Amino acid sequence: MVQEGDKAPDFTLPGAGGTEVRLSALAGRKVVVYFYPKDDTSGCTKEAIAFNGLRREFEATDTHVIGISADSVARHDRFRAKHDLAITLASDEDRKAIEDYGVWGEKTMYGRKFMGILRTTFLIGPDGRIARVWRQVKVDGHAETVLAAAREL
Repeated sequence: MVQEGDKAPDFTLPGAGGTEVRLSALAGRKVVVYFYPKDDTSGCTKEAIAFNGLRREFEATDTHVIGISADSVARHDRFRAKHDLAITLASDEDRKAIEDYGVWGEKTMYGRKFMGILRTTFLIGPDGRIARVWRQVKVDGHAETVLAAAREL
């Protein structure tokens, strides 16, 4: 499991709109990497809209925001179009980055246990190290909390 102070695991993933999302290409900048379970579900939609709504503020702090789920690029494209999202979304269908960051685990919903993405956010400093980690994220106010931390970094 990735901890604060660790070197952020690099990844290269297909992005929405036919792009390639490579963490190492953002070296020297702050990066928010947030892992979320699934496009177009209520919590994930609310989280994406919140990060998207603050994208100019993140850009003003030289911070790039990347959302990662195991959804396909085509699903990301539909999600972005439906909610007019301009933030970067990356597809990790093979779950390599998801597992490298330690965000795949057992979840419980309505008394049923299953494996899935644990909603987690990482703030990576310009030095490529994990500056902050938020686990078991509650969506309300989360994007604002991450922005405040990015401003302080």
